[in-house]
Amino acid sequence: MDIWKRKFFLSAFRIFDQVILCLAFLFAASIESATIQSLTFDQFLEMRLKVGNFILFFGLLAIWHSIFTGFRLYHSRRLGTRRSEIKDLLKATLAATLVLVVFSYLFNITMVSPLFIAVFLPAAATALIASRFVFRFVLRKIRLYGRNQRFLLIAGTNPKAIEIANTIRSKPALGYVLLGFVDQDWQGIDAVRKNGFKTVSDFKHLKSFLREHVVDEVIIALPLKSLYTEASQVLTCCEEQGIIIRHHVGMFPVNTARPKGDYLDDIPVITHYPSTVPSMQLATKRTLDVLLSLCALIGLSPFFALVSLLIKLDSKGPVYYVQERVGLNKRRFKMYKLRTMVNGAEARQEELECCNEACGPVFKIKNDLRITRLGRFLRKTSIDELPQLFNVLKGDMSLVGPRPLPVRDFNGFSEDWQRRRFSVRPGITCLWQVNGRSYTSFEHWMELDMKYIDTWSFQLDLKILLLTIPAVLRGSGAV
Repeated sequence: MDIWKRKFFLSAFRIFDQVILCLAFLFAASIESATIQSLTFDQFLEMRLKVGNFILFFGLLAIWHSIFTGFRLYHSRRLGTRRSEIKDLLKATLAATLVLVVFSYLFNITMVSPLFIAVFLPAAATALIASRFVFRFVLRKIRLYGRNQRFLLIAGTNPKAIEIANTIRSKPALGYVLLGFVDQDWQGIDAVRKNGFKTVSDFKHLKSFLREHVVDEVIIALPLKSLYTEASQVLTCCEEQGIIIRHHVGMFPVNTARPKGDYLDDIPVITHYPSTVPSMQLATKRTLDVLLSLCALIGLSPFFALVSLLIKLDSKGPVYYVQERVGLNKRRFKMYKLRTMVNGAEARQEELECCNEACGPVFKIKNDLRITRLGRFLRKTSIDELPQLFNVLKGDMSLVGPRPLPVRDFNGFSEDWQRRRFSVRPGITCLWQVNGRSYTSFEHWMELDMKYIDTWSFQLDLKILLLTIPAVLRGSGAV
């Protein structure tokens, strides 16, 4: 399944959960109104039409959504058991019910009585659990057709590693594509080939393999007593580049990754997630991205129309410039900008490499003759970046995060620790934007990205957004 389709599917599922809760609410309200004389169900529906009650109810829905997200109900559970998912669903539904009780007390919602709760809680829980069973069934069918897949490496070629590989091969509904094994040459490696698998790299060349291929997860299945150094090396490589790590047994000196117990079908494993940020906060960040970008796009639509007309009058060519960039987990996406250069400027970049004024793999020329008259103003004011709000809405980017790099710049990375910046969603603005932009050295730029990842908070995002405004007005470092 393509990334944007998966995100659309998950967004639809989030909405579906809220619809289930609303229907359970209405069902409980209908039962309650049938037992009392003071308030009929028709009067209840009429009461809901008031603006204040609309705001109150949507606030309740927002809290319910945060609760469900906090229980990781929208994270991938392809390795989880049905029992654990049902347990989390029951906890989330109970928490949502408690919030409803608190709301009824604070805002004097007389409809919410003990009978109402006795109907709402089991009705919501039953419907939600049933929907999850249907959801799992649909996902299994999708994965069987080669969609919604994760690309996997297994480090090690011992019997345990082959057992894991056979489990993956025998259960295509898990949605894993086994790229191959990583190991040094030894006598037992023939067992891999006999089972129809292949080795794609040794430990020495693992770094280069991870740089050049899309790898979502790595399972370490090495004997720790004899190959602890190699296992630690694999873990370090993956941690540097922000790749999910799983291992069957053993403990590793992980500095930034977050460990969590999981199951690969019925095989217990430990997963190290590259992000230390709680999932509930990440979901809230994504919700704010969607709401703010949508409001900004609607509010700026007349301005977009005016700027588009000026670009057309200023020079020949399309209004928007679309370029392939490297995003979350090194997946590539099309990033949108307002065109600020003459048409066909990208084709001339190779002949201008000798004029590059930036250090590191990035390409910058202060007085680039390819930039149009209007384009120079758009760049100085960062107006050319505004179409990236569409990328935020789609889920390719966030409002705040490390800047997405062109494929050319990504291929020029020389240090693997710098690739951990791809373990989070790229953004329109970040610490680099408010610390001089093009005047900042590449090494310091990368250090700022790591600082953002390791110290992320809502306060930091808000601070960066506020500091971006004066940085844009000054036009400092804009090239």
